[in-house]
Amino acid sequence: MALAPLLPAAAVAVGTLKVDTKLPYVCTLPSGQQPATVRITATFPDRAAPGEEIRPTDVTTTVKLPAAPDLTTYRGSTVRAETRLTVDVAQNEQRAQATWSGTAQSLAVPAEGPLVVITTGDVPTLKTDAPGDLTLTAGGLVLDLAPSADAGAPSTPASLSVTCVPGQDAEGRTPLATVPVGADTGTGEPSTPPTSPSAPSAPSPHLPSSGPSSPGRTAPARPGTADGHAPKSPRTGQPAGRGRGLTVTDDNAPGTPASRPAAPPCVTEQPTPTSLSAYITGYSNVRKLNGANIIPVSCVLIEQGQPEFVIRPDGSMHLLTPSTGKLSYQGRKQTPPFHATFLTFGFAPATATMVLEQTGPLTVDSDVLLVFPDNLSDTYIRARFVLRVLDVRVNGTRLDVGPSCRTEKPLTSPEPDPVKYPGDHLVLLGKGQLINGTDATGYLLTGGGPLTGEVTIPAFKGCGAGGENLDRLLTASISGPGNYIKQIQGQTCAVGVEVPTEGQCTEDRQPYVVPRPER
Repeated sequence: MALAPLLPAAAVAVGTLKVDTKLPYVCTLPSGQQPATVRITATFPDRAAPGEEIRPTDVTTTVKLPAAPDLTTYRGSTVRAETRLTVDVAQNEQRAQATWSGTAQSLAVPAEGPLVVITTGDVPTLKTDAPGDLTLTAGGLVLDLAPSADAGAPSTPASLSVTCVPGQDAEGRTPLATVPVGADTGTGEPSTPPTSPSAPSAPSPHLPSSGPSSPGRTAPARPGTADGHAPKSPRTGQPAGRGRGLTVTDDNAPGTPASRPAAPPCVTEQPTPTSLSAYITGYSNVRKLNGANIIPVSCVLIEQGQPEFVIRPDGSMHLLTPSTGKLSYQGRKQTPPFHATFLTFGFAPATATMVLEQTGPLTVDSDVLLVFPDNLSDTYIRARFVLRVLDVRVNGTRLDVGPSCRTEKPLTSPEPDPVKYPGDHLVLLGKGQLINGTDATGYLLTGGGPLTGEVTIPAFKGCGAGGENLDRLLTASISGPGNYIKQIQGQTCAVGVEVPTEGQCTEDRQPYVVPRPER
């Protein structure tokens, strides 16, 4: 059955092109291949001049998976979801590729029926120096599902990575959008009007034998790293040797060259050959506040462990690399101070100045599943942090919280392996995919990328001075479970090597790439 676009692309306002397209896909789950539907919405400029940035906005990816046996273990639970969509870009004889990444907050898996995942996110910009129609076509898709542990549940289901490919051959795919680049934009070259994708034809779903291409950045290739490759150089997002004059730039990606924003010092005092450093920043939802707070750009110093090749009882081959790290800010294991705004008693505006203090080990466990041609990487970061409050102001009036106001215990996340990793600690997960050792998407320790998790903010203690106890005020306003976190780690600087890779370190061996927070 043909799946026609839900709403054909059309110029809905002067200067904009709205796209709302529904496409057939085939997804590979452990139980086998299943048909799926992917809906993509986005807004483009309706035309552009050569050299002008083309920035897709309002991008949403909706994946509808059928009621497959693989989803049975997730029924009635909640999951966090991420998508990575490969988009093929073409103009005349030039070709390039971009990765559209999206995330979703925790969603409940229905007790029966299909699973519908809706993700959003910022995507790379496009630029071409030549006139001619620029077309964008959806390619391979990866959907990652990370379940949340339910209180009292005996165990947490394993994470699931679903690889999907278009249900049509490349020649039969309908472009998502066509943006004219030419004369009526001031170039002196002819330009055709923006086109609308027509309904795709109705061949039987194509069942391929391999996963999708997943371009977007060059995988690390430094010998001795968890991935078996060195840290990647700054990327344009286009395949080597193709698309000269046609560029894809991911402003949020941890390798994008740009003017370097201000960042706190990140110096490794006594580096070893395996010393790495990186910046990390992002958002943390506070469920009680119905909003998100930004965690400022923070320095992380990492000592990378030795990789170990392991063959498991099921025959799968893994490359395991344990590493350790610590936050570093003015000689202390903490983030720079940041501000959170909330309502006390539901109506009085308050602002708190806080820091995250590291009170125990920070470990990084990278596990690369070696499956030709796709190597799948799961990286778990575990750390013990308390949230310390430095200052509180209500309606502009300062409340003295004293010098010891903090959460009574570390922030706590659902732990997929509580027997091996007991105690209260934060857990962040980064998922990556390496295609035959050349291209990579998602998170890799050396290359950076998105890390997500969910955290419970404990009750506060020690808050107040002069006989006034503010513990209950802060606990009632901030503490509680179900707070989604998304952190973006930048490209690492290999501090201890003799000649660092260009674009990865400053002259004084600090991380060059300063990531931007991403919702």
